[in-house]
Amino acid sequence: MVRAGITPDLLVQAAAEMADENGFDKVTVSALARRFGVKDASLYSHIRNLRDLRVRLALLATAEMNEAIGAAVAGRSGKDALVAFADAYRDYALAHPGRYTATQQRIEPAEVADTAAFRRSVELTYGMLRGYGLAEPDITDAGRLLRSTFHGYIHIELSGGFAHSRPVAASWARSLDALHDLLENWA
Repeated sequence: MVRAGITPDLLVQAAAEMADENGFDKVTVSALARRFGVKDASLYSHIRNLRDLRVRLALLATAEMNEAIGAAVAGRSGKDALVAFADAYRDYALAHPGRYTATQQRIEPAEVADTAAFRRSVELTYGMLRGYGLAEPDITDAGRLLRSTFHGYIHIELSGGFAHSRPVAASWARSLDALHDLLENWA
């Protein structure tokens, strides 16, 4: 029986809030059921299982991040686009750490291949990198470099790992300068 007022979208939104409040690993079907004051079983008419919920959460977060990045890079190219892209990416991750973590989980390509969020993410990244004159296979390699650099930096920042007196934002800006130089001179 479908509980009145509960929808898949409402469940995913609540899961996103829980992820930001308590951490992505704390998002469970049981925790979500408690939040709605229902039994676990009543949620299975809206989601298949925990994996389904977590993939939906990742897609929601990806769509939100895409919206922020798309707005930031609109009308920009080259270094301006790179900095706008990276800053929007980092700002989203710092503001929504649980949702951001959801976007980093291993998801099989078949689970997201037909989703607008996945396609938009690729379009934004490739569009920004085409401004550097890159084409395949270099564009894929450069995209992986950016993602791993951004994620590594953000992961360390979120865990409090940058304890040096130099402001973290200053180091971030210098990192983006270095990435721009590298992309400008991609071999």
